[in-house]
Amino acid sequence: MQEFRLCPPQALRAIRGVLTDIDDTLTSQGAIAPAALHALHVLEAAAVPVIAITGRPAGWSEAFVLAWPVHAIVAENGAVMLRRDGQQLRRDFTQAANERADNFLRLQACAQAVLSQVPGSRLATDSAGRLTDIAIDHSEHTHLDARQIEAVCLLMRSHGLHATVSSIHINGWIGEHNKLTAAHWAVQTLFARKFLAEEWLYVGDSTNDQQMFASLPLSIGVANIARFLPQLLTRPAYVTQAERGDGFAEVAAALLLARR
Repeated sequence: MQEFRLCPPQALRAIRGVLTDIDDTLTSQGAIAPAALHALHVLEAAAVPVIAITGRPAGWSEAFVLAWPVHAIVAENGAVMLRRDGQQLRRDFTQAANERADNFLRLQACAQAVLSQVPGSRLATDSAGRLTDIAIDHSEHTHLDARQIEAVCLLMRSHGLHATVSSIHINGWIGEHNKLTAAHWAVQTLFARKFLAEEWLYVGDSTNDQQMFASLPLSIGVANIARFLPQLLTRPAYVTQAERGDGFAEVAAALLLARR
């Protein structure tokens, strides 16, 4: 992992678009950083597409896909894609309605098991907007220590769920979708072309970004990823000097400078 300022301009010139996490990458405490919002507008003006991929729920993401200059937000770790369709909001799923209904019952049963078996655990406050997963808060409005987080992950997996840890939540879901499949799905759907890892960069901040760090040659952690370095098996290629949305803006500025 190198300082992002050492990233060669020729590597940035090959990039056609940006993939990014949201929480603690674009935002801080749920609100987008002014520098990050400005960076999104500047990227849009330069015809550089941005796709956000997040563990946040579809319901939470709807307002932001309409307000931010992004091509899409793929929510719930790759299960739901939200995008503007004219003045309307379009919502697409990786799973059919009957499958989602069956999975919902399993997810709720797992959530209740977590709440009853892991002392101190509580559902994320955005749980009402979740359609295909569950989320346990560990750092947004409450605090779980490493032992409690691991207990939640183990319990989710014992119920047949995938479990990942973001900067604020522990997400559990059923299905083979993830942030990388989300990237393939979104690029193919939005641009009618195959996703090529060397054409995109990814910006993230936590352990649930590791698959993207491993899969994209140009992967970047914002500086607050330092919190998760002891847990990371795969680190990003580069790390910014600034944290959160200011770190994202640092990436956008360098990308645009390299394209001149």
